Amino acid sequence: MPAAPRAAAAEPDARTAHAPGAAGGLRQAGRPGAPEETPSETTRRLRPVPGEPVRGEGSRPDPALSWSAPAVPGDGRPRVSFARPEGYDGLARPRPLGGRLRPQVLAAAVCLVLGVGLLTGAVTGSWLAGDSGDGGAGGAFAEAGDLWHSVPVDQLFPPTVSGQGAGPGGADRTWTRVAVAPDADCAAAFDRLLAKVLDPVGCRRLLRATYTDATRSHVTTVGMLFTKADAAAMTSLAKRFETEGLGSRDDLMPLPYAAENTAAAGFGARQRASWTVSVLTDAPVVVYAVSGWADARTVDGPQPAGEAMESGATSAPAQAGLGHEAKGLADRVERALRKNVGPATEHPS
Repeated sequence: MPAAPRAAAAEPDARTAHAPGAAGGLRQAGRPGAPEETPSETTRRLRPVPGEPVRGEGSRPDPALSWSAPAVPGDGRPRVSFARPEGYDGLARPRPLGGRLRPQVLAAAVCLVLGVGLLTGAVTGSWLAGDSGDGGAGGAFAEAGDLWHSVPVDQLFPPTVSGQGAGPGGADRTWTRVAVAPDADCAAAFDRLLAKVLDPVGCRRLLRATYTDATRSHVTTVGMLFTKADAAAMTSLAKRFETEGLGSRDDLMPLPYAAENTAAAGFGARQRASWTVSVLTDAPVVVYAVSGWADARTVDGPQPAGEAMESGATSAPAQAGLGHEAKGLADRVERALRKNVGPATEHPS
């Protein structure tokens, strides 16, 4: 029984046969003096994945892996970037939020484009039409100055003129043309003082016609003086008539036109009973009218139409309605003048 343990001790232990020696090598058991063998691996060692540091307990994160760390070219580390956040339009289609314009900015841009387009179109249209921008009013003014030779006399002085509500108390009036004077210059056409007042605007042509009322008891001469003046000069003259009351002075009455073998045959300077003078500012024209009796009676106290038309006026011209005759006929001839120019200069009166 004692010999068994010795035999067991002589055999090498399989668990210690490959135990490392003091020098790191392996000593072959049972062969004293044999050379040391180099250790060899019997399994494949797992290699660490790059960028995945092994962290032990209590280890700190590597600052190089932080999101804010600068990128180092060629360091082999994966890079992560974020795309633009997306929003969605009214049809649930994604769109970048960064590319969205504010509504106010978009509206302002649209208005700017439309405004520039309209302005460009207006300028281009004006240029193509040969219009300087104020050609509407200026063109109508110049056109009115040429009507004396471009419009038939029956349009400027109609054979019959209706004056609805033009008489005293709103009564209707009808005037019939009895004579038309040949167009002429202004020589001897006005009294000396009135001619001096009208001289600043010049005289291009003078047209006149004489009418009688339905009873043939009154006669009225209506005239149109076509001047050589521009709009500024006409405005200045109109202002002077208004501020100085020139239209109310009996020494500035227009002269009538008397025609032989008509109801106005005896209508002369001493038969003038009432008158009116209108200086237009939208046309180079002065429209006037003067009325009297058809029986050639003289008048000692003529009265301007505005005063003769006032309620309660007791003068002979006022009682006879001669102020209404002059004013009513002058207004309707002025309307006919403006209708021949066009809507741009037509004004109700």
